[in-house]
Amino acid sequence: MGIYAYSVTNAKGEEVSLEQFKGKVMLIVNTATGCGFTPHYKDLEAMYEEFHDKGLEIIDVPCNQFAGQTPGTDEEIAQFCTLHYNTKFPQMKKSDVNGENALPLFTYLKSQQGFTGFGVGPAALAMSAMLKKIDKDYKNNPDIKWNFTKFVVSREGEVVARFEPTASMKKVRECVEKLL
Repeated sequence: MGIYAYSVTNAKGEEVSLEQFKGKVMLIVNTATGCGFTPHYKDLEAMYEEFHDKGLEIIDVPCNQFAGQTPGTDEEIAQFCTLHYNTKFPQMKKSDVNGENALPLFTYLKSQQGFTGFGVGPAALAMSAMLKKIDKDYKNNPDIKWNFTKFVVSREGEVVARFEPTASMKKVRECVEKLL
């Protein structure tokens, strides 16, 4: 089963088939409104505004699995994102990305691009230290580790990259630009 076999539910409760994005580059991200990485919304919106007409789609999946950093209803989350970051890309229903209730889409994404580390720098060290306390074996499983993990899907439907929240948004942008 490829990426286009999956669907997600939007914040209005409507099913959104990823097949409608065939031929486009997709950036699929689990988000949070109360996280240190929440400012990534600014860069995501900038990419969406610049590249949407060239074929970029951003699939925003709010998730409350990481330290409860996405409280509120789907409507409250949408209001926050619109008010603070003027987001225009589609936002989905708040959902799990790990565990028995994980969206099948995220199970698929993780099977295609596993965890390869947080990179280097202070944020990477902080994430590693925090996760060691939560899951000593975190390095050896493909689970989403935190909010704002991003998956990039090519126009051909291949999951070509996974970016942890500690990755530079500049690198995410460069990856997306190459595929457009």
